[in-house]
Amino acid sequence: MITTFRKWIEAAFNSSVIEKKRHIWVDYLRGIVIILVVYHHTFLGMVKNGISVPQSIVDANMAAYSFRMPLFFIFSGIFTSLSLSSRSIKTIVWNKFNILFYPYVVWAVIQITLQLIFSHYTNSENTYFDYLYILYQPKRLAHFWYLPALFNSTMVFVFIKSRFKIQSGYHLLLGLFFFMAAPFVNSVSMISNWMRFYIFLVIGDTLSFIILKKEIQEQLKKFRYFLALIPAFIIAQLYYFNIIGVRSLENDSATFNINYAIYFFNEFSFLLVSLIGCATFISLSFQIEKWNRLKWLRIVGFHSLYIYIMHVIVTGFVRILLMKFFGVTSSSIILIMDISFGVVIPIVFYNLIGKKYLWFLFSIEKKMQQRYMTKENTRSSERRVPPLHSSVNNI
Repeated sequence: MITTFRKWIEAAFNSSVIEKKRHIWVDYLRGIVIILVVYHHTFLGMVKNGISVPQSIVDANMAAYSFRMPLFFIFSGIFTSLSLSSRSIKTIVWNKFNILFYPYVVWAVIQITLQLIFSHYTNSENTYFDYLYILYQPKRLAHFWYLPALFNSTMVFVFIKSRFKIQSGYHLLLGLFFFMAAPFVNSVSMISNWMRFYIFLVIGDTLSFIILKKEIQEQLKKFRYFLALIPAFIIAQLYYFNIIGVRSLENDSATFNINYAIYFFNEFSFLLVSLIGCATFISLSFQIEKWNRLKWLRIVGFHSLYIYIMHVIVTGFVRILLMKFFGVTSSSIILIMDISFGVVIPIVFYNLIGKKYLWFLFSIEKKMQQRYMTKENTRSSERRVPPLHSSVNNI
């Protein structure tokens, strides 16, 4: 009985990933960031339901806002150039479509449909017109905007990188231009979203040939570097809280009534705040790898894509059960329960049901992900370079 239960747990959480040869610090970091994402949407759900939340919860959500999503794009940028060196552009485009854009469309339809069916219980105000937003305004679909933004920015990156062989310095300037110009096209967030975060993809690419070197990683594991970043992180967050504010990634046409010099200064300041936050948490992930603790975070990080896709649906149902059927109104209880179930249920669902029976919800081609990972590891070994981190779970 105990052995059977243990095997079920191992299968449900795919705990064998801990033994795989991967970039461990990346899994730790993705685990941290995806939990922050679940925290963010749980917080928003409570606010929309009129639940009173302590100021500490509000402040924690805002603090993570500046670096949470940029880190995801930096992840992708670090490994995209490596993919270009070993795979054809056609293969990369197909893979990104299969693991990013396809599940975006599938799960956006599922979520909108569920919100329409359960409109009497949810805090959303969806209409059938929301299905059209999938094509041009993903920002209106809560968290789903990220998947097409990463897909589109990767496609632009691959085109520019392969077609023009642009140097890193000029590529960063192009990314900065996109970053500053994105709010001007917010009326079509399918465009503005990738423009806004493209620079972080380029930054990841610029860092890739440094941060993936073993000797550099050994240096980054030294505690003094993490310790040195803490004061910078605190100062940056204080500046962010008191001067810039959360509006920095939410600018629209109303922003342009202000002085343009102030606008560009604030935007550039926010970019620096974001990068300091990213550097701090990258350093933290190296510390956790060195300590060899919190291995469950690696499992969470490995499954971050599936958590991202499903967590809003899960947390919504959990919140409804707690509030409507059990009468729970405590923000602390709802926050803890939502985050716990929002992380665990997607992992278990994918490993026990989705991977084998409902694979079409996550990928066009059955078991395409497993075949791709095997192929990449083989190619990496032949080139005598470290195995690529699985871009199947690019989030």
